[in-house]
Amino acid sequence: MFRRILLSSAVGLLVAGSVAGTPPAAPARSDMLSGSVRGADGPLAGYDVTAWAAGDGSTGPRRLGDSSTDEQGYFSIVLSEASADDVVYLEARDRSRVDMVLASVLGADPRPTEVVVNEQTTVASAFSMAQFATDAGLSGSAPGIGNAAEMVRNFVDVEKGSLSQVLTSSPNGSETSTVATFNSLSNMVAACVARAADCTRLLDGATNRGEPRPGDTFEAMSAIARTPSLHVVDLFAVAASAPHPYTPARNLPPAAWTLALRFDGDGRSLSGPGNFAIDSDGNIWVNSNYEYNADPNVPVCGSDMLFKFLPSGQSAPGSPFRGGGLSGAGFGIALDPQGDVWVGNFGFAAQPPGCPEDLQPPHNSVSKFTPDGVPLSPETGFTEGEIDWPQGTIADRDGNIWLANCGSNTLTRYPAGDPSSAQTLRDTGLDRPFALVDNGRHVFATGTGNNQVAVLGRDGTVRPNSPIGGFDNPMGVAADADGNVWVANSGIVQLPCPDLPPLSVGSGSVTLLDPDGTPAGPAFRGGGVTIPWGIAVDGDGNVWVANFGGKRLSHFCGTDPTTCPPGKSTGDAISPDGTGYAFDGLERNTGVAVDPSGNVWLANNWLEVPVQTNPGGHEIVAYVGIAPPVVPDAPIR
Repeated sequence: MFRRILLSSAVGLLVAGSVAGTPPAAPARSDMLSGSVRGADGPLAGYDVTAWAAGDGSTGPRRLGDSSTDEQGYFSIVLSEASADDVVYLEARDRSRVDMVLASVLGADPRPTEVVVNEQTTVASAFSMAQFATDAGLSGSAPGIGNAAEMVRNFVDVEKGSLSQVLTSSPNGSETSTVATFNSLSNMVAACVARAADCTRLLDGATNRGEPRPGDTFEAMSAIARTPSLHVVDLFAVAASAPHPYTPARNLPPAAWTLALRFDGDGRSLSGPGNFAIDSDGNIWVNSNYEYNADPNVPVCGSDMLFKFLPSGQSAPGSPFRGGGLSGAGFGIALDPQGDVWVGNFGFAAQPPGCPEDLQPPHNSVSKFTPDGVPLSPETGFTEGEIDWPQGTIADRDGNIWLANCGSNTLTRYPAGDPSSAQTLRDTGLDRPFALVDNGRHVFATGTGNNQVAVLGRDGTVRPNSPIGGFDNPMGVAADADGNVWVANSGIVQLPCPDLPPLSVGSGSVTLLDPDGTPAGPAFRGGGVTIPWGIAVDGDGNVWVANFGGKRLSHFCGTDPTTCPPGKSTGDAISPDGTGYAFDGLERNTGVAVDPSGNVWLANNWLEVPVQTNPGGHEIVAYVGIAPPVVPDAPIR
């Protein structure tokens, strides 16, 4: 990761004063940082330790100070010219082996003054920062790179060099395999510390065909995070090599070397998270189907809460938010150009008497909240436009709000977000409309009941080629930066809005449409897709699919194969065919989204074995550092 910097650092120090750049957001200062570099077997002497400030995407990292470890592995560095906003990280390189690098990302203020750098901080930093790691060091734009640095603390305590409370406690800890996977990855680095031959095996195992071989252990771990299904068995053999000090570790190879973390807010409110809206700061907004009761055998009514999570996954101050007519939201949540949040109120609840008749939620509204969680809609929500069992909810680029009315086979449109000007669009050709997307030219809406996708102008007029047929219970829909549209075909799902039609079982797939709605060819399969529901596109235009079955995330090559692994073409599965990116901490997933740090988020919407009167899952899940980041537009104020 740091090869080029080591060769050029002396020159960089000479010319640094003349290099133009963006002034730091906070005044520079000098701080003392002390710590130790340790392997699992003890202190590591003879390591050169360098402190860096990550680059901002247009400039490379800035050297802050140097030291070296003594016989006890100790070092101290004066961080010269470090600002409060700098994302600071440490590189510790064995001066006798250039491929042996340990690292720790400390982030921005408040930063610790004493740290431990070891195998576990290396894995945590490499995965969290994977989308910002290059040969030249860590570099990337805000807010993504700073948010990624915060994710490091979810894996390790950088002051102690030990596992964090987030990783070791509920809803993670013994409830999922992430601790074991993390320890196996740490054991790979420990094997490299112990033997140069195992370093060679690690770097070879992290090398993708036709791409440069990683230059050191940090680069290797970052490469594994980005291409987790590569050489899985070979890497497991490295992890199983002596001394394998970190336990518990995996007994068998995983489907892919992914690291996923679960988050549940306050642990007593989230039930049936449906979908995501990620704001320009990287905060994660989540709607919710049901009121919370940890006992799935107790019937529940609809949720009256809206959730906001910080980019690191922790609950945001004030969350969850209430009011504004929230009532059993489904799949519909969106941010408008001003940054306000809209939530479609489907009205999920157990049927009477489980949820009493007088507490049954309505199915006829949309709620609106400020970025601070203050409701802007009345206690009934906005009901204009004949809203009827709404699911998908979006804001198009002109600020029009759209809702898919599953109950009446219509769409509701609020021009410029104004409910008083509501339109009810009846002649779309859709049965049980579900999800919508604005691809930059048109609005696309899926119809799960008749296997159609409608194409409309932003003014609500139906396009001449609409609706388009040939789908298979289409659910989620997403668009890339060029306007290409991807549709998730569940192959089975029909929605009770309010009645449930007969099921016709097909097979899961994804379909690609060009920007005007012409199908690119037959649907694509593989990648582990199992009842695909939500779908999202990452910063490279590649495709991520949430599956309502099978506990896996699926990944497909987008329309630019140069961004895909060598040999992959548009529509090819990148995740393993039989398993996808499997994770035992998943339940039945609906929403999926990619954040500005490259994390892919999934909604654990229903439990794996759902009791219909209280089926809600209780977590959102982050696959850390796995996808090219998506940076939402800043709100118009």
